[in-house]
Parts: sequence; structure tokens; C-alpha cells
Amino acid sequence: MIRRSVIRGSGHYLPERIVENSWFEERLETTDEWIRSRTGIERRHFAAEGQTTSDLGIRAARVALDRASMTAADIDGIVLATSTPDLTFPAVATMVQAGLGMKRGFAYDVQAVCAGFVFALANADAMIRAGLADRVLVIGAETFSRIMDWTDRGTCVLFGDGAGAVVLEAQDGNGTSDDRGILSADLNSDGTYRDLLYVDGGVSSTGSAGQLRMQGNLVFRHAVEKLSKTAAACLAKANLTDQDVDWLVPHQANLRIITATAQKMGLPLDKVVLTVADHGNTSAASIPLALSVADQEGRFKPGQLLVTEAIGGGLSWGSVVLRW
Repeated sequence: MIRRSVIRGSGHYLPERIVENSWFEERLETTDEWIRSRTGIERRHFAAEGQTTSDLGIRAARVALDRASMTAADIDGIVLATSTPDLTFPAVATMVQAGLGMKRGFAYDVQAVCAGFVFALANADAMIRAGLADRVLVIGAETFSRIMDWTDRGTCVLFGDGAGAVVLEAQDGNGTSDDRGILSADLNSDGTYRDLLYVDGGVSSTGSAGQLRMQGNLVFRHAVEKLSKTAAACLAKANLTDQDVDWLVPHQANLRIITATAQKMGLPLDKVVLTVADHGNTSAASIPLALSVADQEGRFKPGQLLVTEAIGGGLSWGSVVLRW
């Protein structure tokens, strides 16, 4: 018998403000058709003035706990992925911990940009496998609207705000690919590609938050290649193949990237969870948002195999294979 990390509940929160593509037509040299055709995005949510990343994370966490029939007192730790923290420190996770009324355990942030939730999920799984925790709340939360250059039509139309969360719980498994829970993870980074996607500010360089910069065409090329490879590597670690996959839950960055990756994996789009049209790119919140939406719609059945994969600044990319 081995310890597995099983998802017991999921939840998400999206800010009330919905921004349609038409909002950008009034401010930039762009059109709804241009945005849709190149990205698949139709609308996104923006946080309200004064609404922080931790606020979004707390709301998503509460839903996940409720769906898991748990309270904060049942949780041993929080791992939160974000690139848009409330403050330089302390960690957003500690603010979520306080907001939930959780008085024990650990709470820390993971920063791997859009791949952040995959890295956070792998972190939490490793701690559960090592016996350091029995139940971990894993959260992706972002307010990317705070770091947009509103004059750059190539980036500001892409991103949105939101948060998603899952509750992982230790359960005994047989050590086979038939077990429920996380079966494998594959994590990668290559810092030589830093200039493809970054924020041009920081505490030790400019003393300011900075704004997002991206070389979109190059990121696209790297994304399709690296996402399909990490998914294949992760499945191989679990002694599985593309043919075993019931659902692909990808990072929701761009519909063309998602479609090309699914094609490389031999998966039809009806096996792919798609939320990019309504959420835009919510970075580390993207995958847990998609998981929660599909879960609440009842699309995942017990025993089905899911693959999550993402790529973000760094470049950092990776995947997790899990059985629902």
C-alpha cells in the first residue's frame, strides 16, 4: 500500500465584473473578431478596486472545503500558486489561512506563473506522500489585471482574474495506475527563455511591480511542443498512454494552443475542458478554475483519468496525471 493524494473537493471564485471584448474595442485598435479568432477569448473577469488575490483565494477555498464536507480545522496546510501577491510578503497563503480561521498547519506560496498550480499540486502531493500532511488545500489565485499595460493590445486582452482550489486528502492505494488520486507529475523549467514572458519590474531591480511583457509568437511555439511532451512524459511515469486519457484539463491561455496540444495527444475536443472563452488567461488560477467548473457540471466520473498541463514564464512547464 502507498499513500495517494485524492481530490475530495473543488471550488472557484470569479470577480463580479465581467469585461467583454467590446470593452477593448473602445480603448485600443482591436476588435472582438480579432481577439476571438486569435485566442478564443470572448470575456474575462476583473477584480474590483481594493479586491486582492487573497480575497479571491479565500472565496474559492471556502467552496472547495464545503464541497469536500470539511472545515479549515481539518486542513494541515495550504499551498497557493500566484504571481500577483497582495504584498511582497508575507505569503498570500498565510492571508488565506487567516481568512479561513485556520489556526494550525503551514501555508506558503509557489511562484511558477501560469504553471504555478501544477507545481503547487506536485508540492502538496509530495508532502502527503511523505507523511508531512494528511489534507492540503491547493489554490491558484491571480489578479493579473493589476500588471497589465493597457496600451499593449497583444497582452492586455488575454488575461483575467480569478481563483480555484482543490482539497487533497491522503488515501491508501495499491501503487498501480488504477489507484485514485495523483499518479504522477512532471515539472520542468528553462531560465534561458526568461525574456519570452516576464514582468518588467520587481523589488530588487526597479522597486515597482512592473507590467507584463510577452513575445507571443515564440511562446506559442514553445507551448505546443513542451505541453505535449510533458503530458506524454507524465503519462509514461504512470505506465499510461494518451489512449487512457478521459479528460485533458489544460492551462486556459489560448484556444489555438489547447487545440494543437490536444491534436498532438490524439484527443478530440470533447475530451478537453474549455473555459478560456469566458475566463481568459487567469495564469495559476486557470487549471483549478477549469477543474472546478467541470466538477460542478458533473463532467468527471469516479475512476476517470485526467491530465493537467501548463506552461508559463520562466519558462516553466509541467503536468500532473490523476484519477478522479
